[in-house]
Amino acid sequence: MEIKTGEGTIPLVTLIGIWSISALNALPGLAVSPILGQLSQIFPHATELDIQMLTSLPSLLIIPFILLSGTLTERVNNIRLLQIGLGIFAASGVLYLLSDRMWQLIAVSALLGAGSGLIVPLSTGFITRFFKGSYRVKQFGLSSAITNITLVIATVITGYLAEVDWHLPFIVYLLPIISIFLSSYLREASGTTKKISESNRTSAIVAGKQSDTGDFINRKRLVQLMAFYGLCTYLVIIVSFNLPFLMEEYHFSSGNSGIMISLFFLAIMTPGLFLNQIIGWWKQRTEFYSLLCIAVGLGLIILSRLEWWIGSGCLFAGFGYGVIQPVVYDKTTRTASSRKVTLALAFVMAMNYLAILLCPFIIDWAGFIFRVHTQQFAFIFNLVVTVLAAGWAYWKRNSFVFSENTEE
Repeated sequence: MEIKTGEGTIPLVTLIGIWSISALNALPGLAVSPILGQLSQIFPHATELDIQMLTSLPSLLIIPFILLSGTLTERVNNIRLLQIGLGIFAASGVLYLLSDRMWQLIAVSALLGAGSGLIVPLSTGFITRFFKGSYRVKQFGLSSAITNITLVIATVITGYLAEVDWHLPFIVYLLPIISIFLSSYLREASGTTKKISESNRTSAIVAGKQSDTGDFINRKRLVQLMAFYGLCTYLVIIVSFNLPFLMEEYHFSSGNSGIMISLFFLAIMTPGLFLNQIIGWWKQRTEFYSLLCIAVGLGLIILSRLEWWIGSGCLFAGFGYGVIQPVVYDKTTRTASSRKVTLALAFVMAMNYLAILLCPFIIDWAGFIFRVHTQQFAFIFNLVVTVLAAGWAYWKRNSFVFSENTEE
């Protein structure tokens, strides 16, 4: 079966290979979550710093390795770079299963972050290489959907595995083995696509439709997209970070919190399945309406202690972010030449992990400034910031960041 790309076709197995890379983006740190409550019993001599390093080290190391990967794509064969990253990722899964000391788990967490960082920008880079126009927008949406549905499914699976043995959740880190197998199909399709792209580009230059612009990155536009994406990630990640504490204060069980967070990630997944249609409906106000959804979601979460209100809030917030994420990725492809586009995507995607790392510190700082330390404060503060951001998006709706009427 052949899949249309906007300038030709690729085999379905090649597309599955790209999707398999997207699925891996959700995994770092996931296997540790179900055993956090057990770690103090498993490792009685482990300090609080040890446990914090185990959970945060992968995200911390992902950032520099994302940027390293984006830089290396200009100098190294991308398939080989992908295979190296997948190999490191899979090796960390094996080592996790063999580790029985805290220092070993921390060291392997660093290895996991390095491997994951190498493959993260390639997941979107290959979409940019193979797909064009509306086909590319659709694939960015599907890639985002696959990342988040993998997160939900893997969270459930690792939770059950943790009840059997604390080592078993780390099995999910062996999934890159499948992507390593599929990478050979990426290599075959990549050569064909490169020839088609070069032929089309040469024809266009001869016809006078475009000029050879060489290597470039529009730094101003890239920085704007980085700031916007980082802000949006920060605004919604509060649901994942703080909702369990808020629901505990409301006397809900941890199971209820898990359901709410699962709804949040499922909502992020949903827009990716019909992203082109959403952009067609919302047009120039896509970012504005997306931010409005996030604001409504945060508002519903703090409005009532009823479970269905909180669940609705998670759905609205997740849906808004689910539209923004692939739209930002697509716009990033327009800030750089084909040789530099993966590097540009690397900078933007690094903002996701930076926002995750900074979120607790920003909330603590805001609480200190306003002298408020309730569980509701984080949602109120982010709601105010979201409303301000939505107002800015509406005012600047004809600018590059907030407009959907941009040239390829």
